Amino acid sequence: MEPIRVNLWEEGEYTYPAAFGFRPNLRLYLHEDDEVRPCVLVIPGGGYRYVSPSEGEIVARCFFDKGYQTLVGTYTVNCGDLAPLKTQPLQDLARMVRVIRKNAAAWRVNPSGIVLCGFSAGAHACGSLCVFWKEVREENDGYASFSCRPDGAILSYPVITSGPSAHRDSFVALLGASAGPEELWKMSLECQVTPDTPPVFLWQTANDGSVPVENSYLMAQALKAAGVPFSHHVFPRGQHGLSLSNRDWEERNFGEPYTLEQSRLTAEAALRGEVQLPPRGQEMLAGFLHPDSPPATKWTNIPVREAAVWPDLADCWMQENIT
Repeated sequence: MEPIRVNLWEEGEYTYPAAFGFRPNLRLYLHEDDEVRPCVLVIPGGGYRYVSPSEGEIVARCFFDKGYQTLVGTYTVNCGDLAPLKTQPLQDLARMVRVIRKNAAAWRVNPSGIVLCGFSAGAHACGSLCVFWKEVREENDGYASFSCRPDGAILSYPVITSGPSAHRDSFVALLGASAGPEELWKMSLECQVTPDTPPVFLWQTANDGSVPVENSYLMAQALKAAGVPFSHHVFPRGQHGLSLSNRDWEERNFGEPYTLEQSRLTAEAALRGEVQLPPRGQEMLAGFLHPDSPPATKWTNIPVREAAVWPDLADCWMQENIT
């Protein structure tokens, strides 16, 4: 099944200055029958520096097999360390939800059953839309009548807080190294939950070595205080970036790496001399800048059977909580 690509922004709408021809987009995995189904929109992580293939197509196909219409969202990231993202990822995700609702009939999606499934920094982007959906303005009349509020969100080992347990580099990529206390507080999601936040499914591992598990605890506490329905699962062990924690993930059978398009285009611009990358950008794009060099040692993916049940738990949660 070759996924259909749908670009989010029309000519002149997208203004991120370090895109180099990239356009945020959706990839669609749709059942070929006439059944109207709830939808899972997969938003991979990557520290707001890249969009990880290990949390893209492989996850979409998992939920497709469970009976959902599924999509993968490739959003704007700061892969070259050239321009802080500010609200661009939030705007991308809001437009994704509006696009899905506008096309719900054609794509056989239940417009009241749109669930985000984000990972790490991608989960922060999803959580941001959950708490800020009322604030995202839509200037295009073709989409303005469609709500960008998700009907639920699955937040997987999420970046949540800008406080003591923060994943600092995600916030540097998002807001810039000189972001002040007010801006950081605004994007600390546990401080922004309201009763209008949609239901949330949280999962993480207790020994996550990159994003402290306190992030998911802080979000769970904020959801409880606001009276928002939530499910929270903490598994005792497992590395950050577990994705499905199965054999395919272990063997790096992630599917097509289309989520890396912006990284590739930025590296190609640097190789043509159109932009000078700072050291952080060179580090992030090394695999594209020096394709003939021996590959860096890959992180070993070690599945954890206990954590591998999370998609089944999330499926049960959606059936109970999402119309």
